[in-house]
Amino acid sequence: MKIIVCVKQVPGTTNVNVDPVTGTLIRDGASSKTNPYDLYALEAALKLKGEFGGKVSVVSMGPPSALVAIREAIYMGCDEGVLITDRKFGGADVLATSYTLCSGIKAVGEFDVILTGKQTTDGDTAQVGSELAEHLNLPHVTNVKEIFDEGETIKYISNLDNKIVTGRIKKPCLICMDGDVNTPRLPSFKRKKEFGDCKDLIKMITFNDVEDKDESHYGLKGSPTQVERIFEPDKRNEKEIISDGDLALKVFDIIKDRKFI
Repeated sequence: MKIIVCVKQVPGTTNVNVDPVTGTLIRDGASSKTNPYDLYALEAALKLKGEFGGKVSVVSMGPPSALVAIREAIYMGCDEGVLITDRKFGGADVLATSYTLCSGIKAVGEFDVILTGKQTTDGDTAQVGSELAEHLNLPHVTNVKEIFDEGETIKYISNLDNKIVTGRIKKPCLICMDGDVNTPRLPSFKRKKEFGDCKDLIKMITFNDVEDKDESHYGLKGSPTQVERIFEPDKRNEKEIISDGDLALKVFDIIKDRKFI
């Protein structure tokens, strides 16, 4: 079985500056880490590989610094990595990001299953996985907590808001893994010593390598979602503590006095 896992390098801190013109995060110089939800997807993929054999490829879209996240995945047990990187891809919203990942994955080759985290901690849209599946014309399922390989299908348990759903999805497919569903393993020091910078295991894909050369489908040009304005919320330290009496009524009176209702 060939598994592709999509990972993203996200800011390792909430103290990240925003470009006032484009409305995108300024990632240069900011500390980074692998998106936590993607680590759950990685662990699920490596468990499938350990049980049934096969190959796990990790795919990331981002600047060259995202190689750190790909190397970490290889040290964890993945077999190879692909970095989709080009300045033309920069500033992408969820639509352009999912389309770029689709183009990159097509350049990688055949697969049985794509695993992603359900969302990233920088954007929190939880849309890229589903949009990627639509671009690839794949069946997909989200908020998955457990998966079991059954040959031509994957059995899954999905954690919805008010119910637990068990079902089966036919391969090839895309599955978005929920959070806190497993304990991601640590990168192996032995594999780090063995593979070093993983130069021979990582393929770079640029704009010149994708089939669709229409620049209006990528980056800021391909992003219908545009940020109109970015600003920091006002920080106010004033407070009023209510400790006795009819609390609900007093809160209501305060809200009414301030003309919120």
